[in-house]
Amino acid sequence: MSYESSISKLPSPLKDLVVTSQADVGKTEADKAEVAQWIEKVAEGEVALPDLETQLIPRTYVVSNYLTAADVALYGALHPVFSQLQPAQLYSTPAVTRYFDHIQTRPSVLAAASALSPEFSSVSFDFASAPPIERKVDAPKKKEKAVAVAEQVEPTATSVAASKEDKSPEDRPKEKKEKKKDAAAADNGGKKKEKASAPAGGKAVAEDAGEPVPSMIDLRIGHIVDVKKHPEADSLYIEQIDLGEETGPRTVVSGLVNYIPIEEMRDKYLVCICNLKPANMRGVKSFAMVLAATSKDGKDGGVELIQPPPGSKPGERVYFEGPDYENAQPLAQMNPKKKIFETIQPGFTTLDTKEAVWINPVTKSVHRIRTKDGVCVAPNFVGASLS
Repeated sequence: MSYESSISKLPSPLKDLVVTSQADVGKTEADKAEVAQWIEKVAEGEVALPDLETQLIPRTYVVSNYLTAADVALYGALHPVFSQLQPAQLYSTPAVTRYFDHIQTRPSVLAAASALSPEFSSVSFDFASAPPIERKVDAPKKKEKAVAVAEQVEPTATSVAASKEDKSPEDRPKEKKEKKKDAAAADNGGKKKEKASAPAGGKAVAEDAGEPVPSMIDLRIGHIVDVKKHPEADSLYIEQIDLGEETGPRTVVSGLVNYIPIEEMRDKYLVCICNLKPANMRGVKSFAMVLAATSKDGKDGGVELIQPPPGSKPGERVYFEGPDYENAQPLAQMNPKKKIFETIQPGFTTLDTKEAVWINPVTKSVHRIRTKDGVCVAPNFVGASLS
C-alpha cells in the first residue's frame, strides 16, 4: 500500500495533522513501505499499548531513526488516550509515554498541532515524579562464567610455568598453595566483583587492572529524546538520552546551559560516556556524561557536542582506532578512586580535520574516536579539549 492510499484512510483531523506536519514519508523504499504500513495500522485501530510499549523500548521512532509521517499519525491517534490518562497509568507504559512526549515537542508537529488547536493541545508530564527505572544486570550464565574463570586462571598458570625454572625447591610448595588459593577464589567469584567479560579478540580487560587505557571507557552513540532545564540549577540541562537499551533512555545531567541553546540540544545525536559511576546533580541522578569539545581558547571560546558519523544509531559502539584498543572490552563501571577517565582525558583533542582523537602522551601515537561507519568530529573546533 502506498503512502497516499494509507493516508486517505485516516479520519479528520488526524489526517490534517499528518499532512500539515509535512513529515518525511521515508528516505528509502523500505522506509516508505513501513511508514505506509504503520499509518494503515493506525487508521484501522490495530495499535495496542502493550505491544507498542515493547516495540518502543529500544527505539526513538517507529521507522528507522528519524521522524516520519508514521510517528505523527501514531501521536495523533494516541492523543485522545494520553490526554485522559492519570499519572499512574502513564508510568505503566514509560516507553510509550516518553515517545509521545518526544513526538509532540518536535517543531513540525508543534506547528501542525497549533494550527489545529484545540484538537491536539500539548499534554504535560511530570517526569520528575515518575518512579525510577531499575537497571538490572542479568546474572552471567554458568557456561560463560566457566569460560571467564578459565581465562583468568590460564595466564596465571602460563606465568608460573614460564618462571618455574627460576624458583628454588623451597618456593614450589608455596607456589602450589598460592595456585590453589587463586583457583578457590575463582570458584567463589560470585562473592566478589565480576570482571569484565572477554571481547571477541580473546584479550580480557580485568577491572582496574594495570595502567588506565582509553579502551576502558565505554563510549556509545546517544540520541537526546527530551531535554529541559534543571529546576534547581540554572546552568544544568536534564536530558533523556536513548542509548539503545531495553530499559529505555538514561537520565543525564549536563552543565551546558550557558554554552549550547536548548534548541540545539533537542533531537541531537551525540557521544556518551556510559560507565561512569552515577552522580547526584542537585537532586537528579545522572547515569552518563555527554562528550563535548571546548575551544582551545577555553569555554569563553565556545563548547560544542562531539558529533557522530551520519546515520549513527543509538547504542552503537564508539571506539579508539588501533590494534590495542579496537577490540578491547570497556569496564562495566570505572572506579572513581582509580581516576581512569581523569588520566586519559588530557589526551583527548581534535585534529586540523576536526576529527576527535586520543593522543598517547608517551608515544604520541594518534587514535581516532570512531564508529564502524566513520570518525566522530567537533563541528567547528581545532585543537579542542574533550570532556
